[in-house]
Amino acid sequence: MAYENIIFEKQEQVAVITFNRPEAMNALNNQTRAEFAAAVKEIEGDETIKVLILTGSGKSFVAGSDIKEFNATTPYVAHNIVRLGALVEKLPKPVIAAVNGFCLGGGCEIAMACDLIIASEKAKFGQPEINLGIIPGGGGTQRLQRLIGPHRAKELIFTGDIIRAEEAERIGLVNRVVPMEELMAAAMDVAAKIATKSAAALKLAKQAINKGMQTSLQDGLDYEYEMYALALSLEDKKEGVSAFLEKRKPNFVGR
Repeated sequence: MAYENIIFEKQEQVAVITFNRPEAMNALNNQTRAEFAAAVKEIEGDETIKVLILTGSGKSFVAGSDIKEFNATTPYVAHNIVRLGALVEKLPKPVIAAVNGFCLGGGCEIAMACDLIIASEKAKFGQPEINLGIIPGGGGTQRLQRLIGPHRAKELIFTGDIIRAEEAERIGLVNRVVPMEELMAAAMDVAAKIATKSAAALKLAKQAINKGMQTSLQDGLDYEYEMYALALSLEDKKEGVSAFLEKRKPNFVGR
């Protein structure tokens, strides 16, 4: 598929998707959603890719949905819109959001679905849908409260306020804040470190963590043990133990 609204690059074991509609603050339209979905599917099927980084061009990560398409968005159309956060969350590979600028509405929802968020000092976060007379529809009411607690989530969603990167870090929305010029290097450093691990073990760990956010503690613990038992059967488990005992770096194969 030819991409117009995103840039899809591969750097060894790390894929990078850049939202690329800077003239529209990288707002999400239907074409962007379709291109993103196609790229994620390609990444899922490429065993050489261990980690995905998401970022944006210009002054925005993603500044929300394209409001110009709202008038044509009927309830039926809205129900069938591809929810990018769900694609990110279900991808069996770690995803890092490298948030360069405005991360609002649907953009914030995508970032929250990622496994790590690294933000530049210029990044700004928010769920301002209330200002349009609507509510978040891509996971904002659910993921935000799980990340920062229900009271803080309600404040941001009810007021539509936009917060700076430092505040986002303070309340636990992002992992770390770095200078803008260091953003991609910081994201690539983390991605490269993760890429040295077992892809199979990473998949199981991501599944266990995500499952635990959606269920009771006991059900989460039971599911974790199932994933742990599966991990014990991996070739990578044998390699990891052997490498540890032999005091060398492991050569994981992803199974």
